[in-house]
Amino acid sequence: MRVFLASRNAKKLAEMQRILAEHLPDVEVVGLDDVAAYDEPVEDQPTFEGNALLKARAGARVTGLLSIADDSGLCVDALNGMPGVLSARWSGSSKAVEGGRDARNNELLLDQLHDVPDDRRSAHFACAVAMVHPDGRELVVHGRMDGRIIREQRGTGGFGYDVVFVADEHSAEGLTSAELDPAEKDLISHRGRALRELAPQVAAFLS
Repeated sequence: MRVFLASRNAKKLAEMQRILAEHLPDVEVVGLDDVAAYDEPVEDQPTFEGNALLKARAGARVTGLLSIADDSGLCVDALNGMPGVLSARWSGSSKAVEGGRDARNNELLLDQLHDVPDDRRSAHFACAVAMVHPDGRELVVHGRMDGRIIREQRGTGGFGYDVVFVADEHSAEGLTSAELDPAEKDLISHRGRALRELAPQVAAFLS
């Protein structure tokens, strides 16, 4: 039972494998590095859903597998919902260097929020996950995780903006998403919520 995830992010692949396996023990999630190279679509849509569908449709067309793609981002209230769909490219850094890109994005975000008081640093992660079957069937689900942006980077887990984000569920202890173990993060994350909703539908599409 193979499912294609249109991503090269090893942590994202492992996250999807963990969550789908709770519902589909025999599932194998493969990524872009596991299939023949193809021209990946430019993520030029104004919404998370639009970008997720672009990637999932291309994956299904090329691989012939049930294909899943997500687009997600951080929406900061003090920045009028930005970086939003531009989250991965917020600092203008190359997608080729994951770790360096994440660090630059976080540094820029913290600099932009330097003068924003703690009570106005609310934010949320938003996610759209699209699933496309080679026969043309499509489904999109959404997830959200609310929280706030802290003033420094903390933690070594997760990826992206996890090091500066404290979810509402962990506000008392102040743990960032990057300080949670994977299982804890999966329970509350925007992507975890969306994937748990999606997992039964994956089973139905594969049956």
